[in-house]
Amino acid sequence: MKKLALILAMAMILATTALAADIPMEQEPDEDVPESVFDPGVIATNTEGLDVPAPSAILMERDTGTVIWEKNADERLRPASVTKVMTILLIVEAVDRGELKLSDTITCSAYAAGMGGSQVYLEEGEQMTLQDMLKCIVVSSANDAACAVAEHMAGSEQAFAARMNERALELGMANTHFTNCTGLMDDPEHLTTARDIAIMSRELIKHEWIKEYTTIWMDTVRDGQFGLSNTNKLVRFYEGATGLKTGYTSSAGHCLAATAMRDGVEYIAVVLHCASSSDRFESAKTLLSYAFGAYTVATPKPDQVLPPIPVKLGKVHNVQPVIDEEPSLLVRKSDAGSLEVTVELVPELTAPVEKGAEVGTMTVTLKGQTLARTPILAADAVERLSWWDVMKDMVHMMMYGTE
Repeated sequence: MKKLALILAMAMILATTALAADIPMEQEPDEDVPESVFDPGVIATNTEGLDVPAPSAILMERDTGTVIWEKNADERLRPASVTKVMTILLIVEAVDRGELKLSDTITCSAYAAGMGGSQVYLEEGEQMTLQDMLKCIVVSSANDAACAVAEHMAGSEQAFAARMNERALELGMANTHFTNCTGLMDDPEHLTTARDIAIMSRELIKHEWIKEYTTIWMDTVRDGQFGLSNTNKLVRFYEGATGLKTGYTSSAGHCLAATAMRDGVEYIAVVLHCASSSDRFESAKTLLSYAFGAYTVATPKPDQVLPPIPVKLGKVHNVQPVIDEEPSLLVRKSDAGSLEVTVELVPELTAPVEKGAEVGTMTVTLKGQTLARTPILAADAVERLSWWDVMKDMVHMMMYGTE
């Protein structure tokens, strides 16, 4: 009987341990990714040659938002801690609006201190500046810090999640629904897509100062007493890496929103549900390297300065046309020299002319295909001559002739 009781007790312990191991909490595994994963290797020269192990992925250029390549990019999946891209975005936007300051003191609640998974082990009542909290969230994916800031901003994590969903709708993230600010638990209703993650990642990196945090490899908080290490190994090993956020749970798999910039051009690669950390870094590296190798962002301009346009019955005789906004176009490097720019201007205007009035069009084409049409506007307003001004001009012409 004693032997049977011992066997039963051991079985219960093993069962409990197995159940605990299956608790789907976000905790980056300490997986050793070989540096060879980050070697350039053979870079694909066209999209047909792209082959990544990630089940769901997308590659996007930052300035234009152009999607270069995608694979199951609209499949709704669990994002794990890549969720925090939206959490960080809301924090950054609040700072830029002046609603928060990086020097603000954030106090950790009992609820936030109880967060599991990746954390910096905040204690109830412990205080940190928003700057240090943000560093913990970005670099170490600290769930406790994310929750503490969410509560500070919105009163509760649930209220903050509602703000996350509102911002997602504003950005056009049609297939996203957040139920928390961390991605800690594999909530079946907490879902997004590779495309939606790319959209919110693009919005985040518009705030250049966040890269002071997303590019940190190692740092400390608590006056140097607690070390932080970035789980995004691209930051250390990939040329031009600017961020952005890793994530992992047993159900979500290994996820990554990766950003990198070279020669002023920045790309976003999102990979979800990878089988291993090596797979996610390999997938992101392959996509980013393809983009850098094959594409560039061109800003085409007219070959010559735009000539002034005559204005009839105006207090000045002409107005200078200006291009409204020079287009940024993502093109293959091999096509950059083949872009053609044509300009059409109205031959003449009659006063009054409003500043900003459309006076022409600049068209950019590539091999006969129109890539962009940009309005050309009047740089200044031109007032119409009064009858008295007309009479004076007529007298002047009669007495002195035309010049």
